[in-house]
Amino acid sequence: MRHTPSSQHELAPSVSLFRRGGFSLTTLALRLMVALTIAACSQHDVAVNAATENDPQAPQASSAQTASPATLCAAERGFCRFSGTEQVRYGTSNRYVVLTLTGGKPCNNSVFGDPAPGSQKSCWIVRTSATNAAAPPNPAATLVADGTDARSQDPPPAATAAPHRAAITWTACASERGTCAFSGTHDVKYGSDSKYVILTFTGGTACDNTVFGDPAPGAQKRCWYDSGVAPAPTPTSIIATPGKSALTCGAPSEPANAAADGPAIEADTPGGDGTRMFANGRPFAVELTTRARQRDTLDWQILDTWSNVRASGQFQVASGPQVVTLNCVSTLAGYFAISASLSSAGAELPARGTRPVGMASFGVLPDLSGVLTPPTYAREDLHRFGGQGSAYVTPGQHCCSGDGYRPLYPDLGLRWVNDNRNWYMMEPNGPNTFNAASYPLAPFLKGGDLLRLIQLDGIPAWASPTHVATHSYLPVSVPAYQAFMTKVGQESNQVRTQHFPRQSRNYYQVTWEPDYNSGLPWKDTDANLVALYQATWQAIHASDPNAVIMGTTNASVATNTEWLQRLQPLGIAKYLDGVSIHGYYDVGTTPSHPPERLVGDSDPAKAAQSLRATMRALRQQIASTLKPGARLFVTETGISYDIGSKYGPNYPTPNVLYAQGALVARTHLILLGEGADVTYLFYATDFPDQAGYGLFFDLADPQGGYGPSAISPKPAAMVTAAMTRLIDGTNTLGPLNNLPAGVYAYAFQQLNNGAVVTALWTHNNADWNASKGFSATYQVPYSLQVDAPGSSGQVTVLDMMGNPSSLPYSNGVAALTLTEAPIYVISTNAGVARANVTTPAGYVAQ
Repeated sequence: MRHTPSSQHELAPSVSLFRRGGFSLTTLALRLMVALTIAACSQHDVAVNAATENDPQAPQASSAQTASPATLCAAERGFCRFSGTEQVRYGTSNRYVVLTLTGGKPCNNSVFGDPAPGSQKSCWIVRTSATNAAAPPNPAATLVADGTDARSQDPPPAATAAPHRAAITWTACASERGTCAFSGTHDVKYGSDSKYVILTFTGGTACDNTVFGDPAPGAQKRCWYDSGVAPAPTPTSIIATPGKSALTCGAPSEPANAAADGPAIEADTPGGDGTRMFANGRPFAVELTTRARQRDTLDWQILDTWSNVRASGQFQVASGPQVVTLNCVSTLAGYFAISASLSSAGAELPARGTRPVGMASFGVLPDLSGVLTPPTYAREDLHRFGGQGSAYVTPGQHCCSGDGYRPLYPDLGLRWVNDNRNWYMMEPNGPNTFNAASYPLAPFLKGGDLLRLIQLDGIPAWASPTHVATHSYLPVSVPAYQAFMTKVGQESNQVRTQHFPRQSRNYYQVTWEPDYNSGLPWKDTDANLVALYQATWQAIHASDPNAVIMGTTNASVATNTEWLQRLQPLGIAKYLDGVSIHGYYDVGTTPSHPPERLVGDSDPAKAAQSLRATMRALRQQIASTLKPGARLFVTETGISYDIGSKYGPNYPTPNVLYAQGALVARTHLILLGEGADVTYLFYATDFPDQAGYGLFFDLADPQGGYGPSAISPKPAAMVTAAMTRLIDGTNTLGPLNNLPAGVYAYAFQQLNNGAVVTALWTHNNADWNASKGFSATYQVPYSLQVDAPGSSGQVTVLDMMGNPSSLPYSNGVAALTLTEAPIYVISTNAGVARANVTTPAGYVAQ
């Protein structure tokens, strides 16, 4: 994907035919977020039923009490009207959430979250006794939204959930696969500290997935039962989980004055470093601004990537503009979305920039200090992650003369950036105007913590056979080209010595997507392309003997292999010290086109085009063409929304955001696990035309822009922050051997013989599509060997946001449950890991 510079360093992506496919598709209807299989317990909400849409026969709590009567009050997107305080159930027959609400509420996802993605939902007013579950009666019927009413008066069948209590005492009663024993009837919580489900039982229950489903795939689970009522907390102080990983918010502040003009309701997380990402365990503020026409009630929730409610509350607001602050802290890492609504007005949070209505996002960065020792780098160029795009979020910084990389890139864990020394930029008007001794280094690079990938593509009009600046031809004067490149090598060598003393080499990328159907196609002969690389290699090495010259940087992994094969007889290998590519793998790298989509396809030609297969073919080509240990840089790969999608008030949905985040991790883990040394995340923020590549929403422009000053994270940003903290500072061990179909696993080892980090997930095309939704509940069991046979102990398992939990293993094997969201397992027996992987062809550990 090529960029038209708005400044030397801030670049604007343009259409790439490979990623767009050269055609348009009708926008696909994407379903909302994967169901809540777990619940956050508060004075406003009760547990979600353990049943899942894929398994309507999921086991229920057989001893639970008979369901209470319920009255249908609205279909989805209607308004559930009542006076006083009532329990309201929202969802379908087997996937729902119950909130205790006052004065009527909109019947929609912004109030309740989405317990049943892709299904028509409804609201019922539920009258419960102290022991009865909140559930509507039989019989089942289909409900159709029609304004504020529902056309059917017949709710769906009863399903059992735990009754709500304002505060309870949880007593641990069993580990997973044990028995939770007690007398009488009690609520039982099953799961991990951060993900769980609650059901009601009499006389005890087995503590396992067959009873509860699996609310925390891949994590060690346990059971607690409600042994008594604890002192009630402040009504708006919610602790979402029973363990140390929790998000808590205190009581609302006294109202303060707010600007008179603006939407009826707004939410934001001011302060911090401008990224709307906060340190783990450190306080942050949630500001809720209202401009109510009359006295009203504000209901708020904070939901995670999976639409689990992590905190919630409500408070009264006066008429007129005011702002109330919640002081919060979270030891739970990841992406969070604030939803808020006014009861009487029915107002919800407005869209802002590319962020849709109904939510305001923020993130909490993972803290791995207790589970993984930070790696030690013998040289800085061992870092494995880079990025494209910038955001000027620090006060006083502006696009595009300021520093658009800090604090964004350090927060995300990205170290490599592009630095332009393109001939058409440096000497646009004539030769010998670039001064190697005095050319200023970009200020954001002078700190030495961001590493340079030096861009060389393109020639100026005065040196072009077409008399316009071009990327498509050999210059008319190769000696003039080499004179310039010699100066670039001289300047870059000086820069490395002065500003990057712990970087062993400079890295240069010669061409950028020269594909014949790209925006910058190579139109000259193959012989002249090799001549361009020869001239570059000779000139740069003459003044920078430690240079690494790389190419050919085609758009897709497979095309890079094809070009290396075609150019090999012409001697291209003599002028490549390494290989740079872009990592695209499909016509649209989107939620509907995951990197595993073609794996195992019945057509061998299609199966060979999967990302895994094309990376293996590329590694084989590099091993047979270049010298051993030649480095492989993937200098751009991004995941957009589905082809044909557009930014809008109702798009993307939470399910699309979850899918994008999962694919960002999976794609880059495949690239690194199959033998790339470095991979670049694309793109920092949403930009126009190709919707959704951003790791962050652009809060300033509804169609996205370049170098925005206001951003907020998507799940993809928080997934990236976790992945970099776990995988940077490692060597690739390789893909695990003998994996079952649909299971993907890659092992990495920290530098200097450190810990082993294994990334694992599963994928099934049937459960991953826009029409049914991108599943967060599809799962398979997998046994990972982490130690020698006969041994036992503990490993650390982290979810894709970097939240750790401890998992016991026996006989050297850890029993995992894999979903479409990657997990990471930290273990210490590197010998066992190495014996169970295949090292990528030609890959040499650093």
